[in-house]
Amino acid sequence: MDLDHDACYRAISARDARFDGRLFTGVKTTGIYCRPVCPARTPMSKNVRFFATAAAAQEAGFRPCLRCRPETAPDLAAWRGSSNTVSRGLSLIEHGALDDADVDALAERLGVGERQLRRLFKQHLGASPIAVAQTRRVLLAKQLIHETQLPMAEVAMASGFGSIRRFNETFAQLFGRPPSELRRREGEVSAATAGEVAVMLRYKPPYDWPAMLDFLAARAIPGVERVGETYARTIEINGAVGIVEVGPTDGHALRAVIRFPVLGALPTIIARLRRVFDLAAEPDIIASHLMNDETLAPLIGERPGLRAPGAWDGFELSIRAVLGQQITVRAAIGLAGKLVATYGTPLTNPEEGLTHVFPQPQVIAKADLSTLGMPGKRAAALSSLARAILDDPGIFSAGRSLDDAVTALKALPGIGEWTAQYIAMRLLREPDAFPAADIGLMRALENGHGRPSAAEVMERAETWRPWRAYAAQHLWTSPAGQGR
Repeated sequence: MDLDHDACYRAISARDARFDGRLFTGVKTTGIYCRPVCPARTPMSKNVRFFATAAAAQEAGFRPCLRCRPETAPDLAAWRGSSNTVSRGLSLIEHGALDDADVDALAERLGVGERQLRRLFKQHLGASPIAVAQTRRVLLAKQLIHETQLPMAEVAMASGFGSIRRFNETFAQLFGRPPSELRRREGEVSAATAGEVAVMLRYKPPYDWPAMLDFLAARAIPGVERVGETYARTIEINGAVGIVEVGPTDGHALRAVIRFPVLGALPTIIARLRRVFDLAAEPDIIASHLMNDETLAPLIGERPGLRAPGAWDGFELSIRAVLGQQITVRAAIGLAGKLVATYGTPLTNPEEGLTHVFPQPQVIAKADLSTLGMPGKRAAALSSLARAILDDPGIFSAGRSLDDAVTALKALPGIGEWTAQYIAMRLLREPDAFPAADIGLMRALENGHGRPSAAEVMERAETWRPWRAYAAQHLWTSPAGQGR
């Protein structure tokens, strides 16, 4: 990825926070790479190289700065739109695709050759897929060292290193010292009780936290989710059960408190939380594009930090979406609550409002859902949906293009175009997903000539590409629109 040297140098000389997360500076004389906001003295222009990603800087032989801490830079989606294959590959890596598999397997999931995948990563990120995965592990480990009191062996496990020996060797190679010497205790550790890990999830401001809470509160499933000043929910990963709670904090970050018995699941939990709260979005870039539309411009002006909320789990979201077809959001939540109370797994130590984890597909596939007070066809669709997902667990992976993903989702029982686009928007994090037939969008775009048709909404949305999902969120949040 080409970066203009003079422009980048001007940005770091001014310590311009707008470029934080979008470029990293490698200092040739020290072998260190920094964020644009690093407080250290700006090096001479001839002594620096610029990289689009931390992985590219690290693969070039530079090590993370201990002052500006690159692991605290917002993890942006600057690559989104430049290569759909790369964006989906990054999503899969973030969710652990290279933890137990190689680049060949990743390429196969993305439908490209291994050589092509390496070339695309090098072109758009300046680093190989392996380097990206390794950098993510190193930076997460470094964050845990600084921000938690976890013992080093647990940091190694929680950040995805296969062994404490490999963890120590990596840090010795990068920093010339054991990881324990990187820990600072003067006010950096986030308080957490025994059995908890508290981590900061950073983002690019602005961030409309009240709007995010309102969205999640309106859809909170009783027993599984609790929304007040913070968002909390039960989680299940590979049979292990826990609770996460997320709330705002200082410094353009959310604070996540994670109570989960398997530390090795921490990268997956963090990746999912980043998806739920849409922390990779770049609101200034999105806003500058969408504000060209006369309807969207005032909405964005009122809520510049509005995000497109994601979802924790594909099966949960699809069940919730099918339940919500042709009924109100509140009625759908009521049915979801009955489903959870009847077929969800009870927590051993329930908390206020958090009593169950959402039912697994194998349970719903065998259950008699007719007892829950829903139409027979709807109950049959849910059972068939659960069986179809058991047959193809990868249906919700990010490996497909938007069109292919929507086509595959529509093949599932009970999933039509609207539901498929909605799942692509919230779970697959497709920024251009767009349920054009949504009544809320039609209502929000109504003018003196009447309410537009789905085809007219789709035509109007062409100029919003590749950010139609964010346009939809603004329209849903507007006084005229009712979000789904």
